[in-house]
Amino acid sequence: MGTEVNGEYGADQIQILEGLEAVRKRPGMYIGSTSIRGLHHLVYEIVDNAVDEALAGFCDEITVTIQEDNSIKVVDNGRGIPVGINQKAGLPAVEVVFTVLHAGGKFGGGGYKVSGGLHGVGASVVNALSEWLEVTIHIDGKMYRQRYERGHVMYPLKEIGTTDRSGTEVIFLPDKKIFEETEYDYEILRQRLREMAFLTRGLKIILVDERLEEPKVREFHYEGGIKEYVEYLNRHKDPLYNEIMYCEGQRGDVYVEVAMQHNDSYAEGTYSFVNNITTPEGGTHLTGFRNALTKTFNDYAKKNKIIKEKEENLSGEDIREGLSAIVSIKISEPQFEGQTKQKLGNSQARGAVESVVAEQLTYFLEQNPSIAKLICDKALLAQRARDAARKARDLTRRKTALEGTSLPGKLADCSDKDPKNCEIYIVEGDSAGGSAKTARNRATQAILPLRGKILNVEKARLDRILVNEEIKAMITAFGTGIDEDFDIGKLRYDKIVIMTDADVDGAHIATLMLTFLYRFMPELIRKGHVYLAQPPLYKVERNKKVWYAYDDNELNDILAEIGRDGNNKIQRYKGLGEMDADQLWDTTMDPEKRVLLRVNIDEESESEIDVVFNTLMGDKVEPRREFIERNAKYVRNLDI
Repeated sequence: MGTEVNGEYGADQIQILEGLEAVRKRPGMYIGSTSIRGLHHLVYEIVDNAVDEALAGFCDEITVTIQEDNSIKVVDNGRGIPVGINQKAGLPAVEVVFTVLHAGGKFGGGGYKVSGGLHGVGASVVNALSEWLEVTIHIDGKMYRQRYERGHVMYPLKEIGTTDRSGTEVIFLPDKKIFEETEYDYEILRQRLREMAFLTRGLKIILVDERLEEPKVREFHYEGGIKEYVEYLNRHKDPLYNEIMYCEGQRGDVYVEVAMQHNDSYAEGTYSFVNNITTPEGGTHLTGFRNALTKTFNDYAKKNKIIKEKEENLSGEDIREGLSAIVSIKISEPQFEGQTKQKLGNSQARGAVESVVAEQLTYFLEQNPSIAKLICDKALLAQRARDAARKARDLTRRKTALEGTSLPGKLADCSDKDPKNCEIYIVEGDSAGGSAKTARNRATQAILPLRGKILNVEKARLDRILVNEEIKAMITAFGTGIDEDFDIGKLRYDKIVIMTDADVDGAHIATLMLTFLYRFMPELIRKGHVYLAQPPLYKVERNKKVWYAYDDNELNDILAEIGRDGNNKIQRYKGLGEMDADQLWDTTMDPEKRVLLRVNIDEESESEIDVVFNTLMGDKVEPRREFIERNAKYVRNLDI
């Protein structure tokens, strides 16, 4: 794959950059957070080390096991971490790897030509944040072991036997003193490990969950690599053509791999990776891909008279409508913008991707004229819709001030003009909207009632979306514009709160709104501005005292405390409209008492989010039914 190793991989290829002292004091600096997300990052760091062995051509199988006590075991069949003495540290190389921050075969020591890892801190950080960690190495016919507790060495590296295999086994238990919760989520690991397997062609990754009576085992192994990834992304859509376009090549020290296929939907799903690290904000590699795509298709369309010489070129957006694509590069020294590695900055990556894709895509289109014509025709339809959408967009652009402007959707705005102090409630129906307008704090809370269900944007082009009255109302009220016009600096409210009934219809309306925001204003979600209100399900009265319960468990707790007898009056709210203004304020709108759920995007799983939205909101019924049946056990408090 163009990722061969230069130099040897021995004890002296493990280089030391700095110490480990600060990790336990400031874990967030090294793994992002001590929440469930940081907990799972520990697994990725150890697995990434094994994947580096696979990228170098020395490992083809990794097994990740969630053990009964919630410890994690990662086993690979790579070369095994070196056990010889590192001359600079005077310690066994494996001990350096697990006890010294920024020590490993990735830091210019010639151990790896390319490597992943989240922050390049790897094993030592996992060790520091674990109650205990044990590493067993199979190398040169011998087995070695060392154990650590909260980063401290419990005994020197010792030889424990002989072996007929090679590789590394790491077992660790996350520290309860560090993490807010220490129970691993099987689904989160499944998604991430599947992605790693897609990106590393031929690598088999096995996930085992031993916490169940009968262990759950999933195997991920894709000989087709990212071509199979695109198949996976399109599996609930109708591809425009059967073949998956695939480009692969090496330019200098950049190995390029791209797979893509159009489907009949309207949303683009392009995901980019560097050394198997997701880059949700793109970067130079993604720019190179998009440049090549736009130029190559326009050159082909003009050469074959699909568009005339003097006609407007197809835009990149037109060509990428309904495109599912994976852009994956391997590069020896990636330079990322920001510590979170979300955007690639290497200038040579742009030219490498652009060159490989332009050359091989040109050849593909010439060899497959019927597919080329299908894509160009779809892009031309998108171009016409874009022109119509431009006209519709002009109607939604906000005037310089709201005063004197008649806005659709009956917006009751707030009087405070500082967005940091303001929030807007998107409310289902006029009845609840009326209660909310009465209940609200008029200085800081705006109310926008919506009539019924908004348009399902998953099934519509932009021109149709922008003439929908309810969507126009939201765009105008938020002030940011959408799509390429989006400017988060113009956001008029710090919080956008979706407030719907706690029933099936309410959940559907909330999902429709989230689909719109995710497809056209994703930055609002990424920056933490979107929330779901949590109205109570029950009101309990006893002797003129009132309690509110937000789910059945809370209701049972209240009844257990006050007694279960005929003196209790229990009201089950069927909708927000059943609450008077005081109740709505007390339970759902008062910042001192309310419960809000912030909507987050896990940027490491965006391709999975895309699949879920398409499954739930797309045209195909069977995948939606399967999804609902598979996840029904997790649903609570819906009136079915």
